[in-house]
Amino acid sequence: MRQDGELDLFHAILDAGSFAGAARHLGVTPSAVSKRISQMEGRIGAPLFVRTTRRMTLTEAGRTYAAGTRDILARLARVESDIAEGTGAIRGPIRMTASTALGRRKVLPVILDFSERYPEVAIDLTLTDALVDLVEGRYDLAVRSAVLPDSGLIARRLADNRRVICASPDYVKRHGAPTVPEDLAGHACLTLNMSGPFNSWPLTGERNSPVELGRGFSCNSLDALHDACLRGLGIARLPSFLVADDIVAGRLLAVLSEAEAPDDRSAISLLRPPGEVVPRRVRLLVEALVEGFRHDV
Repeated sequence: MRQDGELDLFHAILDAGSFAGAARHLGVTPSAVSKRISQMEGRIGAPLFVRTTRRMTLTEAGRTYAAGTRDILARLARVESDIAEGTGAIRGPIRMTASTALGRRKVLPVILDFSERYPEVAIDLTLTDALVDLVEGRYDLAVRSAVLPDSGLIARRLADNRRVICASPDYVKRHGAPTVPEDLAGHACLTLNMSGPFNSWPLTGERNSPVELGRGFSCNSLDALHDACLRGLGIARLPSFLVADDIVAGRLLAVLSEAEAPDDRSAISLLRPPGEVVPRRVRLLVEALVEGFRHDV
């Protein structure tokens, strides 16, 4: 058996939790699994597993071997896939995630066009506003519209994440438009009911202190806040990719534009896990996303 075959066997045992489970998965006998592991241990010079009638655990050498070989099989598969894709059709899976509103408005159209062009690429897209762990979730790519923590992920800026404070003409007619940031305390402000910096509206007030927002409809969805704003339920601070067409058409009015403080750190970013061999199909999707976001949204 080749050493990559040994790795398949070793990690199959870890995944199954037993020699018998690994044998069933690989279609071999438990005795064949035990024999091969004994040969591996003889070659390495240390036991990898402690085996009893009730349980199986890794030795210290086994834990070291597991940690050191965890990514080798995945990288080998990616290299072989990359070579194959370089000489034939673009095929294989891509697992990615994006925030919900941004994903529906900007990411999904790019992916659908890409899928039509490369029908043998199977894209698995998860739309969620939760900050998922790309490594733990085995995602190839993510598109996010937030200030990024120092996560160790490889990031590529796609566009500015410009926000617009806006209200419907009906709301302004009934309640008036705020003229200074402090006026917001007396208005119905539409906010996300999530922890984090989402509801920190960076405005330059007269007292240079955090701006107080009046209470209004709250939800965990930017799409829902957008709908509420169009219905005249209050004032919202929404990304331009959601409201640009509404402002041009007069369905929404921008307010307090001169009081907006610059927020250069906020961007729409394309992320991928570090230290991975990037298959050609993923590189092609990255290029398509960059082209799709070429103009600021």
